[in-house]
Amino acid sequence: MHHELQVFADVDSLAKSAARFIAALATEVVAATGRCNIAMSGGNTPWAMLSELAALELPWKSIVIYQVDERIAPPGDPARNLTHLERCLKDVHPSIVKMPVNETDLEAASAHYGLGLPERIDLIHLGLGADGHTASLIPGDRVLEVTDRLIAISGEYQKYRRMTFTYPALERANQILWLVTGSDKQRPLSELLHGDTSIPAGQVRAARSLIMTDSAAK
Repeated sequence: MHHELQVFADVDSLAKSAARFIAALATEVVAATGRCNIAMSGGNTPWAMLSELAALELPWKSIVIYQVDERIAPPGDPARNLTHLERCLKDVHPSIVKMPVNETDLEAASAHYGLGLPERIDLIHLGLGADGHTASLIPGDRVLEVTDRLIAISGEYQKYRRMTFTYPALERANQILWLVTGSDKQRPLSELLHGDTSIPAGQVRAARSLIMTDSAAK
């Protein structure tokens, strides 16, 4: 898959530019269709970007945010992506479709979340781990092999099991926006740019892909 690459001097300038990119896309899509569907992953860089985004004038009532992945942890837990999503966006009130990670039957809950996903997702944000993972598609995990479901449950990774988009769900993206920061991302970023399918991130396929990175990662 071809990736467009933009390199920024630091995380702050990257976050501001990413916010402007999403704002322009969302404004255009809402004007054309009445609704913009966005899916967000976790990580520190997107929280900085979302804080910048929340300060911009956007048709927030027409923006729906889905979760790409979520740790199986209690509500309000600081490990939860939702905790940070809600904090960053508390003043603008988009519709956030929460991953049901506290249900007793996680497989059924995953299937239900998948049924609610739109056929096309206007923008999916992804991060990149130092081990080459993206979303919660983790090296060596059985979740990498799931092709018959949009949402699946991973094994334990860094103390948590996770609910995550699978590759078929990621393929619904009209646009993927990767936010990649830090010197520990130099190797996986190079692998991603060279189409290395030995890392989970290298197996993602979508209509368009833009990678925004800081100079430390490049």
